[in-house]
Amino acid sequence: MAWDVLGGQAKFPMTNVRQLALPQWRRLAERPESRCLIPLTEFCEWTPGTHDVGGGKPIKGEMWFSVIDQPIFAVAGFWQGTASGAGFTMVTCDPNDLVAPIHPKAMITVLEEADWDRWLTGRYDDVVALQQPYDASRMTVRGPEFPTRAARLL
Repeated sequence: MAWDVLGGQAKFPMTNVRQLALPQWRRLAERPESRCLIPLTEFCEWTPGTHDVGGGKPIKGEMWFSVIDQPIFAVAGFWQGTASGAGFTMVTCDPNDLVAPIHPKAMITVLEEADWDRWLTGRYDDVVALQQPYDASRMTVRGPEFPTRAARLL
């Protein structure tokens, strides 16, 4: 399964979605069979500015966020079959107070374990209601870390 819910049909991989009322995303949000849980141990956001760490061009740092009481947590997602195979995307929401200084526009929608079934089987209104920032006091961040080489996820 590829991290691109549109299967390469857009200019860039569609790795996250936010506006669930848009027709292309509402169609996925309304269908429980298109919803999934994405397990993570942590997620990365890049620092807003670059840092001079020597050796050439300044680079951005990696800030790694995790959930304090859950070594593995679940993120709200959608998946669908495409011409190039199955693809998935993460659902984003407004950032919490921990993520906002690094990424002021959005963060991924971390779900409480008690909400997993509601995400997977609930109505469209349930999906929209769960698209909320996770409690910042239950998260931690480490960084910035600076990659020693350029790495590509996709």
